[in-house]
Order: sequence, then structure tokens, then C-alpha cells
Amino acid sequence: MKAKRKLLPGQAGTKKLVEKYGKNLVCVRYRYDAENKRRVTTIELIIAEAPWRRKIRKNQIMNVSIKYGEIELGRKVRAAGGNWNREKQVWELPYGMVVKLGLKDRIVTAQGEREVGTVQ
Repeated sequence: MKAKRKLLPGQAGTKKLVEKYGKNLVCVRYRYDAENKRRVTTIELIIAEAPWRRKIRKNQIMNVSIKYGEIELGRKVRAAGGNWNREKQVWELPYGMVVKLGLKDRIVTAQGEREVGTVQ
């Protein structure tokens, strides 16, 4: 069977399905079975939602923000094996050490945003 059309809710051909499934409808697909000369309509539904947090391995290198003048904290990071990245202006340290030093709230992404996750 080959899928020929994929429609999003609200497009022509989805009205009855939108009425039936509401906001849980993700898409409608029309598949064609050339062998049996039949069209099959399939739908994709959302059946559950839950908050999602990215799992982080303990050895994954994280970017940690430490401000100029926080000398003692910088020493702790350096002693734990952290490296200063001049280009990004952040300390790089394995996630396990970040957690051990209590620096989870100082983790930043490449865009400079704060990042929070769970240990894997």
C-alpha cells in the first residue's frame, strides 16, 4: 500500500474526523492498495501527553556559566577536571561532576539558555 495523501486537521477531507476526534487528531492519510483496488483511510491520534525531560549521560560534557570574579567556584571546577572554552566563554565539565558540585542551575546551551535535564 502506498500513501498518496497526508492531510492535516482542517484541510478538505478531514472535517468528519476532526468532529469525531477533535484536537487529538494529528493527521489523516489516504493509502491506496493497487492490488485490491481499494483506498484505505488511516489517522494518527494523540493518546497521551506528559512532560518530557531529556536524559543526560553522566559523562556528557556540559557548558557551565561561571561569572568573572567567582574565583573559588572556578577553582573547584578546574580541580574537578573542567576546561575553559575561550570561544564560548564557558567552562566544560562532565554532567556527573556538574551535579556533584551543585552547578545544574548554571548549565547553558549553545545559545546561552539555561538547560535542565535528568541523569541517565
